Order: sequence, then structure tokens, then C-alpha cells
Amino acid sequence: MYSVFSTFDVPPEKSEEVIRIYQNRSRLVDQAEGFVDFLLLQNDRRPGELTVQLIFDSKEHYLNWARSEDFRRIHELEKKYPDQELASIIPKVSKFKVVAR
Repeated sequence: MYSVFSTFDVPPEKSEEVIRIYQNRSRLVDQAEGFVDFLLLQNDRRPGELTVQLIFDSKEHYLNWARSEDFRRIHELEKKYPDQELASIIPKVSKFKVVAR
């Protein structure tokens, strides 16, 4: 398995708005080959710190998703979000091979 974390900070007063966006996400990634799970995590101590976790069967499945037209379409929509403060956020991305469960 392969897990990708995208961590970003939003102003604490906008965290609920961002959470709602992800609760109503397109779910295109759910249809990707090898997709296992999607989680949105909120830091207990810093509510403005959010992390998207994607889990795929393999690194290859993730890379296929990251190179797909659906991936590009989703990320282009994010850049066009009306709130420019949120649209300009660049996440810190970390990628991990799952080596034990």
C-alpha cells in the first residue's frame, strides 16, 4: 500500500468552510484504479491545520492517478476557488510506502 499526505494551514476561522468543501468533494479519486481510502484530518491543537490522506494499493496506482486528467481537472478547480486566500494555499506533500500494519 501507498499513502500520500497533503498538509496545509488555513485561517482557523475558515477551517469549517474547507472541511465542508472536502465533505462535498467530487469523489473522482474514489473511482481511480487502486484507490483504497480518503481521509481529511484536522489537528487537535491547531484547527487550521488540515491533512488530506489518500491510500492506494501501490505507488504505481497513485502515480497513475496523479498523472490523470481527473487529477488535473480537480486541481485546476481548486485554483479557481473564489476565496483567493484559500485558492493560493500550497500543501506540504509527503509520500509513504506502507511497510507494516
